[in-house]
Amino acid sequence: MFLKLAAILTAAIAGLLMAVQGTFNARLSKAVGLVETTLAVHLIGLVVVGLVIMTRAGSASGFVRVGQAPWYAFLGGILGVAIIYGVACAIPKLGVAVATTAIITGQILTAVLIDHFGLWGMERVPLSWQRVVGAALLASGVWFLLRR
Repeated sequence: MFLKLAAILTAAIAGLLMAVQGTFNARLSKAVGLVETTLAVHLIGLVVVGLVIMTRAGSASGFVRVGQAPWYAFLGGILGVAIIYGVACAIPKLGVAVATTAIITGQILTAVLIDHFGLWGMERVPLSWQRVVGAALLASGVWFLLRR
């Protein structure tokens, strides 16, 4: 149970960081542009993770197994570009709360489908009425947040 709570806390912190990151990216895009922001975010991320790899013993050893991953597992980088661009574009137009809720709603709806069909090697978790209601409530939250 402790491991599940720790994972939930970790996910919640990641969500918190995504809202803050989206805000920073939206601000940066006003100064330098959307495409330039996307590049800057990825370059800074590359430097940071490069430093982490260089300072952790054995971190680079994972590169030996890179050929074991399926081809589609590498599409995350392309998706990352689209995500950074989309978030930086949406937040100034919708506000942080609405944009973040819409992002999370899109994530949940997609995650429910990935789970249900067991896509890309994930464990299959069948659709249930509880999952449908939860996703619908989350989607309705976007509508309520849009009403000022």
